[in-house]
Parts: sequence; structure tokens; C-alpha cells
Amino acid sequence: MIQAIIFDVGGVLLRTENRAPRQQWEAQLGLAPSGAETLVFNSQMGQKAQRGEITEPELWRWIGSHLNLSTEETAAFRTGFWAGDELDMALVAFIRQLKNRYQTAIISNYASNLRPELTHQFNIADAFDEIIISCEEGITKPDPEIFHRALVRLGRRPEEAVFIDDFLHNVQAAQAVGLSAIHFQPGIDLPGALQQLSVSLG
Repeated sequence: MIQAIIFDVGGVLLRTENRAPRQQWEAQLGLAPSGAETLVFNSQMGQKAQRGEITEPELWRWIGSHLNLSTEETAAFRTGFWAGDELDMALVAFIRQLKNRYQTAIISNYASNLRPELTHQFNIADAFDEIIISCEEGITKPDPEIFHRALVRLGRRPEEAVFIDDFLHNVQAAQAVGLSAIHFQPGIDLPGALQQLSVSLG
């Protein structure tokens, strides 16, 4: 029986609904399409930030240096990079409803800015019983260890938890550990998908 519901952040709770600001910066900086995401998320330094080997400010200092930007230009690029992201308030409200019956948690590959943003910017940290962030753990999804740590902190067996993520390889990794998992995609009927796993929404 499902007792805990675990969510990813980027691509699930917080989604890039408008890519225009990033595209404008990519054009201005001569980056390839999606080149901004490559720098922030998938570059060697971006991966280091997600593992907690460098901080998020250190990542952006490297990006600025890599692109020959001034401190002011780097700050503007950072602002523009995140400008099209929106928190799914309906999903947050749904999670708060779930928390009345189930443990709720986060497992996210993210740099050091996530916990303060969840706590102070978005004010949603209280909607979760546990928040597991890759930069604080030193490991990233799809490493099975991050799922095992979440289960230990929640006091749950794998079959008692469901994990929701927008990347299929993370979904498959959770399933390999023994969790139920849902591949989150635009337009998904998440309540319906959870009900199929016998999650009660009443």
C-alpha cells in the first residue's frame, strides 16, 4: 500500500513555461539552441553544482567567466535564464491535500539554491515531510542510493512509495529500486495516475 508520494522539482513542480527569455540570451550570446540549459545543467560544472562540489553562485561565476561576461551581465543572464519558469500552484495545492493522508517528499537534482528557494521564495517547503537534494547528498538521480536514502528518512519500504519525475531514466531507476513511479509529462492526469496505484484522493 502506498504511504509516501515523492516528487521531482524541475520539470514537475517548477517548469519552464516560456523559453523566450532563454532563447533571447542564447541568441545574444551566440549559443546553440538549448545551449543555456547545457551550461547550467549538463556541463561539467553544472553537474558539479548538482553534486554539491561547487555552490550555485560558483557555477554562475564560472558561466560568466566562460562566456566573458561582466558581473552585471552574468546576473542578468541568470535572471533571464529562470524568467520563464513557473511554479505549478495547482500541483502544490494538490500536494498539500495529499499530505493529509500520505507522507510527501522531494528528490531533486539541483544546486545549492533549491532549499532556500523552496523555503523563502516559494514558501512550499512545509508541504513536504522530507526534501532530498542532490547537492546536499553528493549523489544525483538516477543513482539508486538517492532513492534508498529517501526511503530510510521516510521510514518506508520501496513498495510503499511512488516517485514522480519528468525524465524517463529517473522513473526507470526508481522502479528498479522497487518504487512505483509515474512519468510526468505535460497534460498528464496526475490524480488519475495516482488513483491507478490505489492512492486515495478522497
